[in-house]
Amino acid sequence: MQQSEKEAEELKVDVNVDQPGAITKLPPPAPSADQPWQEWVQPVLDFLSKLPDYVGGFFSSYQKPLITLALLLSGVVTVKVTLAILDAINDIPLLAPVFELVGIGYTAWFVYRYLLKVETRQELAAEFKSLKGQVVGQDLSES
Repeated sequence: MQQSEKEAEELKVDVNVDQPGAITKLPPPAPSADQPWQEWVQPVLDFLSKLPDYVGGFFSSYQKPLITLALLLSGVVTVKVTLAILDAINDIPLLAPVFELVGIGYTAWFVYRYLLKVETRQELAAEFKSLKGQVVGQDLSES
């Protein structure tokens, strides 16, 4: 009977009656000397708890270079994906010759439309100057 009374005393939980539903916290277990790895756990936990502060400080300090690096990497990935897609399209048996015929046809139309006659060449030059003025920001009256 003494054994069960001792166990009952050890398993007792203090209840705070001043606040309903509040249970008194148990004291933390005493560190045991038979587990030496626990002395290495605390520095790791401290580092992990401060990790968001370290990462936030790093990003705030190096924000512009990180954005530049991310843009460069995304540009490289975009070029690689584009080249892979073009290579896959080029591997389709009749698609490459069809694209060549379309290119030859468009070139023939462009030459016929804009380059054969003097009036159409002047029209093309005027369109080019207009586009150049829009890009550079100059008015046509200034040139």
